[in-house]
Amino acid sequence: MAPVMPRHDRVRSQVTRTQLASTAARLMAQDGITDYTTAKKKAARQLGLSEHIELPDDTEVEAELRLYQALYQHDEHPGLLRSLRETARDVMQMLDRYRPYLTGSVLDGTAGEQAEIDLQIFADSAKEVEIFLLDQGIEFEHATPRNEKAEAVLVLSTDVADVNLVIYPSQVERISFKYRDGRPRERIRLPALETLLRESTAANPSHTTNAEF
Repeated sequence: MAPVMPRHDRVRSQVTRTQLASTAARLMAQDGITDYTTAKKKAARQLGLSEHIELPDDTEVEAELRLYQALYQHDEHPGLLRSLRETARDVMQMLDRYRPYLTGSVLDGTAGEQAEIDLQIFADSAKEVEIFLLDQGIEFEHATPRNEKAEAVLVLSTDVADVNLVIYPSQVERISFKYRDGRPRERIRLPALETLLRESTAANPSHTTNAEF
């Protein structure tokens, strides 16, 4: 039978875990760190904790990040998020033939000032997308795919944020994608994004953005 951790040790462990999640969230909000693992490891170093300490889950850090943004960035964050979503909408409209989906922090609402817009698109080949962009006069750079199913990642620079076009083969569109911790990766098509923007406009009609490449 496995030994039971004394109650005071369990409490101390939970306090440390909460401190880690809170510090990681603050780093993401203030320093523009977008990777949860990077933020958690940096938080552990700042708190002087062992590199072998058990780190909080991404969901715990995300909850602390939402709390931080609500408490300390409530004035500027809604406008920033709306600008990012409007930019995503404009790019998705342009790439409609490739069935684009918005995913990541711009969709879930945790995007900060240094956030990038993540789009999944589906095509017969990555070269087809590259030719389409070149025909439109849009420059792009290549990045390394982080998902083994992806054929390529093209990065577009806009005046609001970089847009990562993660290109998948057409036949995998119906596959359910997941985060590294196993959670389903939420994604939406253009009509759902336009609904989000209409709701945002109703709440704050004073801010609109058009993406420029």
